Amino acid sequence: MPYRSVAAQLADGPFASIEFREETGSTNADAAELLGDERFGGHTIVAEFQRHGAGRKGRSWNAMPGTALLMSTILPRSIDVDRLWLVPFWVALAVRAGLRHCGVVTTLQWPNDLLLRDRKLGGILCQSRVTATTARVACGVGINVHRLAGAATVIEPAPAFCDEVAPVDRAALLVAILRAYDETSAALDDAGSVMRDWEAAAEIPGRRYRIAKDNAREPFEAVAQSLDEGGGLRVVCDDGSSERIEMADARVLR
Repeated sequence: MPYRSVAAQLADGPFASIEFREETGSTNADAAELLGDERFGGHTIVAEFQRHGAGRKGRSWNAMPGTALLMSTILPRSIDVDRLWLVPFWVALAVRAGLRHCGVVTTLQWPNDLLLRDRKLGGILCQSRVTATTARVACGVGINVHRLAGAATVIEPAPAFCDEVAPVDRAALLVAILRAYDETSAALDDAGSVMRDWEAAAEIPGRRYRIAKDNAREPFEAVAQSLDEGGGLRVVCDDGSSERIEMADARVLR
């Protein structure tokens, strides 16, 4: 298994269970099937290739074999339903910390992207299974690590890859991310701390966004001001008006 050494390095922590799949439909779909079984808390599924990798709102996430770190981690604890919105922002901070440990400095972009030099390096998609007032959560992460020599770019704008700035070993990056999960898991009980840290990592206030609402014909320009409780983004539009953008109703264009 390519990631055999990862489990050994994390043996004393809650994220030491690693499963590698050469090919799968989606690591998130695989992890979702395990959310009802508490024995899989802290379990991570890593795939070399996903046939049906997905982003927000059903958009596809495509990565050639050997190019990306594709992983889904089941949190070892339940999350209160009213705090589920916080999880992807916490994940983004942990992934960013793991990347920084490997020499790759990123900026976060609302709601779930990591940018390198203003191009998309990675994305996050979390899935949950709710029981009464709590939920079990799988945290899906996709990171572009190696650009294949001579590969044509079919995505516009072109994505970024870690090896543009630093040679990154995918196993080492996986270890760094899982350690960041472990070291920062207490922050899931402190929404204010996660929100403040995420705003700083997203260069907010002041970051300019181009936003497309689902029910609007044209995108609009705005300056991001803050992350709101519940995950909405507070922005100031070019006409001076203030607006809260909901995660479910819009996407950011690059």
